Amino acid sequence: MTAQLAVVTVTYSSGKYLTAFLQSLEKATAAEVPRVVIADNGSTDGAPEAAERDFDNVTLVRTGGNIGYGGGINRAVAELDPSIEFVAVANPDVEWGPGSLDELLEAARRWPRAGSLGPLIQEPDGSIYPSARRVPDLVSGIGHALFSTVWKSNPWTAAYRADNAAPSERPVGWLSGSCLLVRRDAFDAVDGFDSRYFMYMEDVDLGDRLGKAGWLNVYVPSSEIVHTKGHAAGRNPEKMLPAHHRSAYQFQADRHPGVLRAPLRLALRVGLALRSRVAVIAARRSFDRSHEEETGGQ
Repeated sequence: MTAQLAVVTVTYSSGKYLTAFLQSLEKATAAEVPRVVIADNGSTDGAPEAAERDFDNVTLVRTGGNIGYGGGINRAVAELDPSIEFVAVANPDVEWGPGSLDELLEAARRWPRAGSLGPLIQEPDGSIYPSARRVPDLVSGIGHALFSTVWKSNPWTAAYRADNAAPSERPVGWLSGSCLLVRRDAFDAVDGFDSRYFMYMEDVDLGDRLGKAGWLNVYVPSSEIVHTKGHAAGRNPEKMLPAHHRSAYQFQADRHPGVLRAPLRLALRVGLALRSRVAVIAARRSFDRSHEEETGGQ
């Protein structure tokens, strides 16, 4: 099994999270701990170097700059021997549950057309993150983008997130890129992640392209991990929120090409740009309020 599996991640000053990621990986499989390739996008905290020094199964690859999550994953996968059948793709702020990788591998055997398989993802508070979703069409995508923060129960977000679906092993539209097992043949067949997505939506795009190529995206809730999501995004809302909105535009623009749809793409670009500005202002105000509460207004 160890010759068939490797793990890849991307770091950008991930600090203590990376150590927890690597330590918990030892419990994720009953087999030998798999090789881990870290693609570093320009960390300044020394965490990737410490990981390579302290863990025998870790290989560090420097990408030469911040090339984004999807681009970093592609760079890490390129380091792997072609004999690797499965690649576990995960954020460095993931903690693997006991047997979580073995559960994904067993499911992959049950689903020979599964191009990707994703675990049940828990938040640090124990709540379940809706990681198995439908691919957004134009209407649900716009509705979710416009109303998700101000009208939590809106029907477009509920449909997109598949909130009413009970956790069960099943094919879905796409799986969270924070942690998923990809079949190497499928990943290579669709040329991996689209590196135009700097951050966000690269997993939606991958799942959609895998599905269109005849592969399945399978949710496997018997495999469980914990994801402390957003530690990098939380530090840089002025960069990450616009990146999210640019990715949302890229996803829909790719699926609505041609001269006749140019007005639609323009409307999407303008609308998402305006929403991005509002989201950044709201995030900054929220941060300032939290800071004031912590410091007593001083």
